[in-house]
Amino acid sequence: MHCPFCRHPDSRVIDSRTSDDGLSIRRRRQCPECGGRFSTIETASLNVIKRSGVIEPFSREKVISGVRKACQGRPVTEADLAVLAQKVEEAVRQTGASQVDTNEIGLAILGPLRALDVVAYLRFASVYRAFESLDDFETAIGDLRADRVAAPGFDGDLPRA
Repeated sequence: MHCPFCRHPDSRVIDSRTSDDGLSIRRRRQCPECGGRFSTIETASLNVIKRSGVIEPFSREKVISGVRKACQGRPVTEADLAVLAQKVEEAVRQTGASQVDTNEIGLAILGPLRALDVVAYLRFASVYRAFESLDDFETAIGDLRADRVAAPGFDGDLPRA
């Protein structure tokens, strides 16, 4: 790590602490040349491979942005979206891969979104899974109803057909 003050190519770690979310480490460093102190934050990199082949860093903000559209008009708060994005990132990181396809991120979104709001889940799934007919919606709603019967504690409110 180069010193930001004198550009010396080395520095000494004085203190290390994990961040609040446990996904990064804050290190306090000191330059042996000029004595300047500075902080660095280290995180494990996670890159997303887009359909076009472009690789970019994972962004919780992009997850929130994509899900926000599906949640429009629903009783979902920004805090709910932040928690969902954190769950998605944790699920993707648990795969152990440093690069993931956008498809894997979409799959990781579906579970937490389904638990958050079933209408938003259907909206997102209809685009993500490219529903082409009413039958696709009926199948998805049927699956949700079957899960509701199988899990009595399920609190998703589904309209009856």
